[in-house]
Amino acid sequence: MQRIDWATLDSSAQQQALARPALPDAATLAPQVREIIAKVQSEGDAALRAYSASFDKLDNNPIKLSLDEQQRLLSLLSQERKAAIELAYDNIRKFHAAQLPRDIEVETSAGVICELKNQPIQSVGLYIPGGSAPLPSTVLMLGVPAQLAACPRAVLVTPPGKPAATDIAPEIIYAANLCGITEIYTIGGAQAIAALAYGTETIAKVDKIYGPGNRYVTEAKQQVSQDPRGAMIDMPAGPSEVLVLADALANPAFIAADLLSQAEHGPDSQVILVSDSQSLIDQVELQLSAQLAALPRKEIAAKALAHSRAILTPDQATAVAVTNAYAPEHLIVQTANAEALTAQFTSAASIFVGQWTPESAGDYASGTNHVLPTYGYSRTVSSLSLSDFFRRYTVQRLSATGMRNIGPAIVTLAEAESLEAHANAVRLRLAALESAAQDKN
Repeated sequence: MQRIDWATLDSSAQQQALARPALPDAATLAPQVREIIAKVQSEGDAALRAYSASFDKLDNNPIKLSLDEQQRLLSLLSQERKAAIELAYDNIRKFHAAQLPRDIEVETSAGVICELKNQPIQSVGLYIPGGSAPLPSTVLMLGVPAQLAACPRAVLVTPPGKPAATDIAPEIIYAANLCGITEIYTIGGAQAIAALAYGTETIAKVDKIYGPGNRYVTEAKQQVSQDPRGAMIDMPAGPSEVLVLADALANPAFIAADLLSQAEHGPDSQVILVSDSQSLIDQVELQLSAQLAALPRKEIAAKALAHSRAILTPDQATAVAVTNAYAPEHLIVQTANAEALTAQFTSAASIFVGQWTPESAGDYASGTNHVLPTYGYSRTVSSLSLSDFFRRYTVQRLSATGMRNIGPAIVTLAEAESLEAHANAVRLRLAALESAAQDKN
């Protein structure tokens, strides 16, 4: 980790210290993804199979995972794994069920009724990363809210396994089935996002796409979301990241373990330690070396650590300011006053308070959602929640009394904006009401 003494930096150097690592091949990424999307649009399933052969070395990928094959995979799953998935499912469901939105109805003026209504998104596509680290936890994070929202169609895509496309981790299948999802496709990467956004012969188009992925997936999501013919997406996201804010009393072994748990996600992940204790930083670095050596994914974690930082601040108030400036995806607070500090954070996507709350808890089984904005987007973008699986719309109705009450104000405001047709739509109604009233008399 790079060591940084915050007090010695000018404002420009401080900004650089909090910069995310540059993404490799950033200049060529957009056109590459654009080409993949265009090919899927024009060639459909044939393009998906071609990319499976090219990227995944698979011949004649069936694309859709049959129900029989799902059952075969489920038979391979141990009871211990099933029980762990079920525990996580129950906790995630409890937390998200409490988020169910409610419709509201307000009479803003006599005879003027306004409503806000919630309706589940009709068709949702859930992208589940696979490859070297298949993520059944992400199935739950996306599948549970889709299930609670009662989205009429939820479809799952995940990169195909090797040596066969049907070698999907049985944990993914089991988590999907718990969430009521059986429409599963063995496609990954930008081509999977294109298939969800535009449809192919086998995969019907969806309205909104959810889930994390590599830089190709992230770029593809951004591109299809900017096309009116494409699909909406859950949020912008980049490589995963964690910031640990700790004081001299924190446990250095716990901190190192938390930093490494994020670093093992990928070489472009970023981990940052912020502390007002030089002694703690020294101890954490020793623990990092010792724990890293024992990790199966140590090469990946080591690459992430190469562009990560340990920032020494003169005091805790500065540490909080640095944290807010970075706007981390995950924030772990290991200080003696962790609870009191929590209210001071203004930009973290998900906060883990105290020494017994590792980021791993939120990743798997505490109940919160681990699909979070990264790359500083958490300043304004929220973590995934049940509301993301609903569309909200308004309804209004005016009675004759309501038109009389607010009609004149509408005419005045429309005239102020020089929108004569708007004003006339109300004048005609007011005149009709006046005429009806005179006829009555």
